[in-house]
Amino acid sequence: MRLVMMGTGTFAEPTFRTLLEAGEQVVGCVTQPERTGVKVRSSTRQTGDGMANIARAAGLPVLQPESINTPEGVQALRELQPDLLVVAAYGQILKPEVIAVPTSGAVNVHASLLPKYRGASPIAHALLQGETSTGVTIIRIATGLDSGDMLAQEAVDIGPDETTGQLEVRLAALGARLNLDVVQRLKLGSLHGTKQDPALVTKAPKFTKEHGLIDWNRPALAVKNHLRAMQPWPTAYTFLHRPGKEPMRLVICAATVGDKALTVGEPHTEAGRLWIGCAAGSLEVLELQPAGKKPMKTAEFLRGYPVGGGSFLASGAA
Repeated sequence: MRLVMMGTGTFAEPTFRTLLEAGEQVVGCVTQPERTGVKVRSSTRQTGDGMANIARAAGLPVLQPESINTPEGVQALRELQPDLLVVAAYGQILKPEVIAVPTSGAVNVHASLLPKYRGASPIAHALLQGETSTGVTIIRIATGLDSGDMLAQEAVDIGPDETTGQLEVRLAALGARLNLDVVQRLKLGSLHGTKQDPALVTKAPKFTKEHGLIDWNRPALAVKNHLRAMQPWPTAYTFLHRPGKEPMRLVICAATVGDKALTVGEPHTEAGRLWIGCAAGSLEVLELQPAGKKPMKTAEFLRGYPVGGGSFLASGAA
């Protein structure tokens, strides 16, 4: 079976490598064009060795169109004569013309327990909602967003402090293993899909930088989940207001639920530690990053930026 791999970033790379290492007949790779500057920073996708680099090292042709859905993109794909497309975090919704190119259709490696969290950011949305488990689903690609029949699914527990970036690494490895099994079973013609229950569908749209803004009027656990979901991008941020000082934008990199009774946005420092009041409970900040500076532990931050009486944290600089 002639396979074409389609994907970008560290979630896709293990799937690609696993197919190559298993000796599957991969005949080409389709990946996003290289991005620089703001285009990189505005993406939630983590970068690794690069799909194009992996493909070239294996002697495979690489397609990097701005859109695979153009007539030119479809024709370039058709010239690879694929039997099956394997898609993982490609970043473009495939039009019917693309899905029709391979003789056996297309499968997608999706990082959630579908039908939950259809969309571009399933891992982050699972953390944001406080899920304690998630997983990977391999589906046949259909015209609706992540709506195809499920060919395989496996769940994993989520660690209480795990971030989106950390969880993605584990799910990428799981997805690579599940996908290889699906491909091998499809070659034998022994795999039939299961329909998704439309009543259980939830959405996981892409985040913007603005989604990182922390709302201290939420319970401490919800704020912690927000911080975890926003790592490594777009990061969770707030503004520290101190008497006589300009408001300071702070990225909160890591925190845990604390035990201090504080009002919303009220900071409390003690022996190099920092707590912030939430609507229910407080959050102890473990690592943070002032604007223009490197991430630092709380004790280091407090040595350079004392937080005294009259200080507070808020969602805006005004």
